[in-house]
Amino acid sequence: MAAKSPPARILGIDPGTLRLGYGLIEARGSRLAFLDAGVLVAPASEPLESRLATLARGLRALLEKHRPGEAAVEDVFVRNDPRAALSIGHARGAVLAVLGEAGLAVASYAPATIKRAVASNGRALKPQVARMVGAILGLASPTAPLDATDALATAITHALRTRAQALAGKGLSGRAGEAGAGGGPQG
Repeated sequence: MAAKSPPARILGIDPGTLRLGYGLIEARGSRLAFLDAGVLVAPASEPLESRLATLARGLRALLEKHRPGEAAVEDVFVRNDPRAALSIGHARGAVLAVLGEAGLAVASYAPATIKRAVASNGRALKPQVARMVGAILGLASPTAPLDATDALATAITHALRTRAQALAGKGLSGRAGEAGAGGGPQG
């Protein structure tokens, strides 16, 4: 019998320049467990560079406290406001720099991909995603605020994708009894 992989601690991040949602889960094979979630907040009265520095310090503290092994960050969605997309791009860049400093492998997922993975609908609304996050993680009530549930959804998406890739890598080649044996993603 193949040895099971150790559990993976995955940090999901929903970047923003005022509010940065984070969600930490543990993936052990096909089981996902909630560890922590919340929002880092920067003062709106501060200039952009100060807000980004505040969020970066908060993220560093989270990394020190929880020591995740992997991270997943939501991609920027342009919509109709290129200026907002550029601003979020700055926040995403600060997040990627901090995660890079920590030596973490980082995956990026488009908002529609995250919504599809968690709610089976790429256009799901935030409250629907929050309800599904709660159901997937076995939480009595969805973790508020929505920035945190978006971050948890990002982490869940990464766990599901990593698991699917691990199973595909095990060669679902028709050898009876071996497909999926051994559990979660290999690192």
